[in-house]
Amino acid sequence: MTASRLIADLRSDTVTTPTPAMREAMAQARVGDDVYGEDPTVNELQVELARLTGHEAGLFMPSGTMTNQVAIALHTRRGEEVICAEGSHIYEWELGMMAAFSGVVPRFVPAPLGVPAPEDVRAAIRRSIHQSPSGLISLENTHNKAGGTVIPLAVLDGIRTVATEEGLPLHLDGARVLNAAVSLGVPLRDITARFDTVSVCLSKGLGAPVGSVLVGSAAQMRQAHRYRKMMGGGMRQAGVLAAAALVALREGPARLAEDHRRTRELAGALVNAGFDVNMAAVQTNIIYATVPDAAAHADRWAQQGVLCNALGPDSVRFVLHHQIDDEALAGAVRVLTA
Repeated sequence: MTASRLIADLRSDTVTTPTPAMREAMAQARVGDDVYGEDPTVNELQVELARLTGHEAGLFMPSGTMTNQVAIALHTRRGEEVICAEGSHIYEWELGMMAAFSGVVPRFVPAPLGVPAPEDVRAAIRRSIHQSPSGLISLENTHNKAGGTVIPLAVLDGIRTVATEEGLPLHLDGARVLNAAVSLGVPLRDITARFDTVSVCLSKGLGAPVGSVLVGSAAQMRQAHRYRKMMGGGMRQAGVLAAAALVALREGPARLAEDHRRTRELAGALVNAGFDVNMAAVQTNIIYATVPDAAAHADRWAQQGVLCNALGPDSVRFVLHHQIDDEALAGAVRVLTA
């Protein structure tokens, strides 16, 4: 398929290209050596995101996988368990890194529509000398594999209470946490301030070309700097990337509600065409549709200019983003429902 025939790339919200404003910011960025903490644009991004999330400090890294795994290393000791919702990204798509780097293993709790119940989180905590002790509770908001679903604030409060009473740190994989905030109609910090550390990805719904920021206390970020270096995340003159991320952070949230609207429209069109979509899970910018022989359907749609991901024998994922406008959406609907 040639680029001229592309109608809509719905594989992920990571496929967006930098906007003109991002490219201009990158060209004009002031830079320094970030490993020494001397890149002014990186430092500006870290300070701004820490403020927005209600935390003391932040650390810019190449990816959300790195920010999540650095957080796990910060909070745990070898042989411990990380309590997380079933289907969590830190397990499903981070290549066993919690075991390889930190020497810890997951313990899953049920999570209907990506939302674990506080009582199930408490029941998963282990203290017996005959079992691996619990070291961390990690949540994902929005929950990718559940369909981009949002954890209600009352549930976050309940799990925060469990973590505090049980003396466990609480981490948020907030790859799409701005989507969650927009969906709930609340400021970002209303979600993120409840956590000890938060990973915020800038290259998904917000549209930056590269990067995530881990936020937490200043002491935690000093240790995180060491773990980032161990993982190969010292990027030196990274201000050229942070400049684009700042544009995404400042301009991206205002576009997310439109992404969510278009996602609901696409999901409705798929249902009307006979596809099986759990509409209760269509809360932000992700759709999972049950499609028999999913890979064959994805290949056929790709030949007609619409890209999506077959994530199983009968599951296809569609992700909306700011570079899918109404015209592209209409074209995608025509192909997908023909």
